[in-house]
Amino acid sequence: METRTSAAASATTVGVTAPLGLREAKKQETRQLISDHATRLFIEQGFENTTIAEIAEVSRVAKKTVTNYFARKEDLALDHQDEFSATLARAVTSRRPGESALAALRRAFEAAVAAQDPVAGFAGPDFSRMITDSPTLSACLRNLHDRREQALAVALAEAVGARPDDITVRTVAGLLGATHRVLFQRIQELTLAGHTNDEIARTIAKEAAHAFGLLEPAINDYAIA
Repeated sequence: METRTSAAASATTVGVTAPLGLREAKKQETRQLISDHATRLFIEQGFENTTIAEIAEVSRVAKKTVTNYFARKEDLALDHQDEFSATLARAVTSRRPGESALAALRRAFEAAVAAQDPVAGFAGPDFSRMITDSPTLSACLRNLHDRREQALAVALAEAVGARPDDITVRTVAGLLGATHRVLFQRIQELTLAGHTNDEIARTIAKEAAHAFGLLEPAINDYAIA
């Protein structure tokens, strides 16, 4: 949204907010730098074999700086956890008039596949192998899938005016969450098998159509906007 102010107000705004903007940009640059170096080390050495001290050294920052930006070591590897956890819920809350939850999620997934979105699983062979080779990161990813399903249940409950622990809400969230989990794992499998992203996208588009089609008899009319 664009706003207009007087010259005096503009001068005040520039004097106050510009330095804050620069500081925030610098913090984001530092955070990204640390994350990039950490990911490179995790891929080269393995997640469990890489220490925070090594990450700090190659990033040329103090060890405390790394932990200030990333509370847990796994946060360095899986750096978009909130975005991942919110994807399914966001698709439900932004569904079009007359669109069901299933239709909205199907449309969102098709768009993610067309864009070869890393959040949908198109992370490349090195990153995918880093995850599957690490028990810690594999467990973290399973937890993220659980968090995403829980967030979806909340969104569905709000959409139909029910409680998140309602059995119908939980069942629908479970069906939709499991379908997305299977498709994510399928993308990982195809990636590790050496297929290109274009090949994976073509395969997944067909398999996703079948997977979502299996759900239609049960929940095609659920949570229509």
